Amino acid sequence: MSAAWLDGPLTTSCYAWRLERADGVTLGFVSHDRDLVIDNLRYRAAPGMVPSTIALSDSLDVDSVDLEGVMTSAAIAETDLIAGRWNGARLHMALVNWEDPDAEPLHLVSGEFGEITRSGDAFRVEMLGSTSFLDEAIAPLTSPTCRARFGDRACKVSLAMHRAEMAVSGIADPHLEFAGLAGQGADYSYGELRWLSGENCGLGFAILSGAGNSIRLADQPVRPVSIGDKALLTAGCDKNFATCRDRFANSINFRGEPHLPGNDLLTRYPGA
Repeated sequence: MSAAWLDGPLTTSCYAWRLERADGVTLGFVSHDRDLVIDNLRYRAAPGMVPSTIALSDSLDVDSVDLEGVMTSAAIAETDLIAGRWNGARLHMALVNWEDPDAEPLHLVSGEFGEITRSGDAFRVEMLGSTSFLDEAIAPLTSPTCRARFGDRACKVSLAMHRAEMAVSGIADPHLEFAGLAGQGADYSYGELRWLSGENCGLGFAILSGAGNSIRLADQPVRPVSIGDKALLTAGCDKNFATCRDRFANSINFRGEPHLPGNDLLTRYPGA
């Protein structure tokens, strides 16, 4: 892609960032001294946000870009960074013509937020490029437990049958009480909770364990939880073959090798 306005006698370019959070919030920023409207989205002036050196190539090297800035805008608040609202956010970076924002932009890089570090009022974000997936293993490794994610295309279990919306009925730190669980809290161990209201609305947390009408989250929310806050609870799976077979009747889609002898086969004692 080429931008004809780059050949002009005067430089009228600036960086534009489009940030898409996991909770659906989309923000735009430009390294210019005034706001711009691009594709019906207002890009706020943020001259303090600067990227590191961007190198574009046609090789298969893993690309990453560091984005630095100062939290001078309420759009990127320290509380949101701490709460994890920016974890896994998508970022699209381009060079645009501030004289004509509707002109064809020069796309630079797209990726996902990686490590976020803060120092006082400043922050630094590592952005993982689209080739970062090349770090993953080419072929899956054998394992006695299931390698699929519960409810994904490999698992094929319908999550709609294992989800429920309910409100917090009690708080006994570090446990959350939900009367709607009806004593089935154990079914939600290793599952997921996503807040639908309250100060943590839009954030998701892994469920560590559950029992009776209570669950325990793997990480406690930074913002306080109040009685009456609504949440969407998704059941979990411990990835064992017996659970897949007996609880979900899904053994045909089990992605593991529970009966494959391990490396310690030759060192086992007789009868072990």
